[in-house]
Amino acid sequence: MLREKNRSVQLSEFLRYLATQAKDDDRLPALAELSHELGVSVASLREQLEVARALGVVEVRPKTGIRKQRYSFSPAVRQSLYYAALDDIKYFNQFSEYRSHIETAYWYEAVSLLTTEDHDRLSHLVKSAQEKLSGVPVQIPHYEHRELHLSIFRRLNNPFVMGTLEAYWDLYEATGLDVYTDLRYLNQVWQYHQKMVDALRVGNFASGFEALKEHFDLIYQRERPISRQKFE
Repeated sequence: MLREKNRSVQLSEFLRYLATQAKDDDRLPALAELSHELGVSVASLREQLEVARALGVVEVRPKTGIRKQRYSFSPAVRQSLYYAALDDIKYFNQFSEYRSHIETAYWYEAVSLLTTEDHDRLSHLVKSAQEKLSGVPVQIPHYEHRELHLSIFRRLNNPFVMGTLEAYWDLYEATGLDVYTDLRYLNQVWQYHQKMVDALRVGNFASGFEALKEHFDLIYQRERPISRQKFE
């Protein structure tokens, strides 16, 4: 059992109740009933509920009430990351480097889990992106970019890896990188994606890994000039 030695990080009564007594997708009792059960005022429970919503562990809707959600790391990371980027945009650049290290560290484990269906999906994403880039007018294949990277690591079934990567892509969009219009840059990026996907399909994980690293070097050249004003 988890021992909370540091009282400053002690869970609220509501979060403790969620973690120990509720199951995913359970509809929770009304706040008045929980107030009586937990020995906490309704006003205090409302505050604790807002924290739980920010963490993404509950969903509150008018007709369905309060439901426990499956644990996801991304809501908490996203909130912290958005704050950090507004405080100083250098934090986004540092988080971008951190994300790259996460992908390279988990690459071999993740790609070994991919199925034939996954390979087909990755190929489809590359094809869709290339069609958008060669079309008239040109379309930015941001959805394909995000989904390609997330799809490679999704079968790890690790909420901390996925939460980190999802939060990165959310902030990537918030900084405006998903509307970048340098066609030469975009074509280079998708050439690397094509190399990665082709290598994975034939089981050449090392070649795919080299393409991933070279692709990150290209991205670093683009992300470093981002200003705080662009994010705001």
